[in-house]
Amino acid sequence: MVIEHSKLARRIALPMILAGLGLGGTALASPAGERDPARVVGPKECAECHENATAIWRHTHHYSTFREMPRDKKGIEIAHKMGLRRIKEGSLCLDCHFTSKLNEDGEAEPIAGISCESCHGAGKDYLKVHSEFSGKKEEEETDAEEKQRWKKAEEAGMIRPYMMYTWAKNCYSCHVVPEEKLVNVGGHTAGSPFELVAWSQGEIRHNVWYNEGESNPPAKLERRRKMFIVGMAVELETSLRAVGEATQKADYAITMAKRAARARKRFAQATQLVDGVPEMAEITKIAKGAGLKLNNKAELTQAADRIGALTRQMVDKYDGSSMGGIDRALPGKDDWKGQPQR
Repeated sequence: MVIEHSKLARRIALPMILAGLGLGGTALASPAGERDPARVVGPKECAECHENATAIWRHTHHYSTFREMPRDKKGIEIAHKMGLRRIKEGSLCLDCHFTSKLNEDGEAEPIAGISCESCHGAGKDYLKVHSEFSGKKEEEETDAEEKQRWKKAEEAGMIRPYMMYTWAKNCYSCHVVPEEKLVNVGGHTAGSPFELVAWSQGEIRHNVWYNEGESNPPAKLERRRKMFIVGMAVELETSLRAVGEATQKADYAITMAKRAARARKRFAQATQLVDGVPEMAEITKIAKGAGLKLNNKAELTQAADRIGALTRQMVDKYDGSSMGGIDRALPGKDDWKGQPQR
């Protein structure tokens, strides 16, 4: 029996309180390719067409971090411990708490909080491709041309809603901190109590493009089932990688090992509830055999790679209709993180 989601969320949250930073994790070593400042165009470019989604974003914590984060006392303390004069300096904080773009000097400069390209990929190469209807008027574009247009946009780095594994990885790449020193030296929390359904169906929900802005419905039940399972799998994959990256028995390694153990247990429980998805049983088996210990990077990375491949396979293969057994564990509306601005 899967533990009731609200209780489970509290169990995960207790050792990972956000210490006043609001949004948790910070990706460090280098920007994820999807967030490369050299390819970022900025939310103003997206807002020209996506006005309703932009209006919703402006009422989220993702938006307000640009203004509030640099004044956060805990954040300033962490930055100083890491040798930074201010939060908006260098990649330590920029990669996850801001959207950054190269300035005239070729340096990454924050231009917004967490915004469109943080999730959908840096837009420089796909912005025109995805929006210009193959060089025709919208009603003149053929189905074949539209299909090819989307294919080109994806090849140029656009992360579309159906690419659930890819955008979920973007979420967890920040909500599970991949940098040991930031935690052990800076005192940053090792991550936030993030869960894909609860956090995506709340204040950041923006299902308005195909609804002409008249409504912003939550994801359909079948999609929420799939998101819940995919989110658990991505958290498991990400936390296993984090344990593999740890080099010393300190806060980071200990917290990540605990998170991986919880993620492994949760996924095993979910597997017992869902029939007809053999990939879940295989993920459970792989995770069970992975040793959560220091100096085990090769084994943990291999396990994470296999889990990632199986998760991608689930995304491509299932629509959620066969995953009804998970319904009893799904986060309900009371668990969703806020409400989107109407």
